[in-house]
Amino acid sequence: MGKSAKLLRATYAVLLALLLLAPLLGLYPVFVMKLLCYAIFACAFNLLLGFTGLLSFGHAAFFGSAAYITGWLIKSQHFTPELGIAAGVVGAGFIGLLVGLVAIRRQGIYFAMITMAIAQMVYFGCLEAPFTGGEDGLQGVPRGALFGLLSLESDTTLYYVVVALFVACFLAISRIVHSPFGQVLKMIRENEPRAISLGYQVDRYKLLAFVLSAALAGLGGSLKTVIMGFATLSDAHWSMSGEVILMTLLGGVGTFFGPAFGAGIVISLQDLLADKVGSWVTVIIGVIFVLCVLVFRKGVVGEVQAYLERRRRAASKAAA
Repeated sequence: MGKSAKLLRATYAVLLALLLLAPLLGLYPVFVMKLLCYAIFACAFNLLLGFTGLLSFGHAAFFGSAAYITGWLIKSQHFTPELGIAAGVVGAGFIGLLVGLVAIRRQGIYFAMITMAIAQMVYFGCLEAPFTGGEDGLQGVPRGALFGLLSLESDTTLYYVVVALFVACFLAISRIVHSPFGQVLKMIRENEPRAISLGYQVDRYKLLAFVLSAALAGLGGSLKTVIMGFATLSDAHWSMSGEVILMTLLGGVGTFFGPAFGAGIVISLQDLLADKVGSWVTVIIGVIFVLCVLVFRKGVVGEVQAYLERRRRAASKAAA
């Protein structure tokens, strides 16, 4: 195992330890759980953009629809939280399949615009559906008990469930990317005509990546509803799609930890500055994003990785 791999594993181990100790370190569990939900959302989006090369402007449709599905099933149909979350993930994946079948044959801006247009249709569906609460959102969703046995009313108990799901999601994305399927996705991103010439059915690979990304985005939305106890129209609004793009680019497209890091920056700034500067928080985040694009072209984590790689190459040349 090389030094870079050892350093990466050590970094992940430290981050996991910090996550597990966060409640003991005085961090508010609900805030960290909310951050992890958006980190899952950003990592799911990065699977599509960073490793497949498809820019979707409609990922809020999957995040928001899963949030409403989970909230309605738990509140009105008395589903246990794990069944509600599973239904939200499946529902988001199914919507992703429908959107993908329409959009996947298009490329570039046409693909992005189709996803955005369909996402707006989902948004208006959430607004007009009789069970969503309209502009008031779906309020008063109980946390319930996991498998009917473990009560999630305690923030600490729910926190460790969310951490476990986040780690599982992160490992799943890593496994997908490093699998033969993931290597084909990278080839499609780098040179789609070459992938076609080698006999790969590119549209099928992209569709499967789209559905997986949508389902994982739905996991983030479902968890957010269980944690916060409500689902709102902002979860499905086009601005949410913009936020997840911002998180991914800020942290580093095509990196594993970058989107989660970017989500942490955006959510932390929103939480810290919302009461102090009000709506100006959007302007501040925008300025930070512009500065990041100018200074850190690969995102914060991407630039750090590039710097370490340059140092490793320089050391290898010096040793030779």
